[in-house]
Amino acid sequence: MSAQHAGDPATFAADVLDEGPAELEYEPGVAGRRPTKTSAGGALIRDSTGRVLFVVPTYKAVLDIPGGITEDDESPKAATARELREELGLDVSIGRLLVVDWTPRNGVWRDCHQFVFDGGIVDGAVAHDPELKGVLYLTLDEAKPRIYPSLHRRLTLALNALESDSTRYAEFGREI
Repeated sequence: MSAQHAGDPATFAADVLDEGPAELEYEPGVAGRRPTKTSAGGALIRDSTGRVLFVVPTYKAVLDIPGGITEDDESPKAATARELREELGLDVSIGRLLVVDWTPRNGVWRDCHQFVFDGGIVDGAVAHDPELKGVLYLTLDEAKPRIYPSLHRRLTLALNALESDSTRYAEFGREI
């Protein structure tokens, strides 16, 4: 499978070639002993009144923003675009990065780098994926009892980053 990314394919291919041959291990087995970390991309989408779009997953008891875990050799921005198409049937331009957040292991889920991008304004989105029961537009206060506290903190940072035209770094939803 080729790399999935959100940039220009020709530029990406040229950049890969510029890197030269694949890096070899000088100490056999060292790469296999490195920890595996996941990454995920999500979109902060609002409606025209400023409410945030949340998805209602069938596979967990809390709300989430549209997006998901990256596949092998896929960038977080490309994963966000793919998930928006799969989950909501939306083919929108993914905006700038708002937040990078590290989250620790949680049960079956590995620790993860969470990337939140500006998904813009979308009114009337609907679920297109059987993994979703539906979608809701809520204020962060309305959503707070139905989302993880770390997601509430991350989305608060994302909204602040949107307003201040900045990007935020956080660990478990707390700006560092």
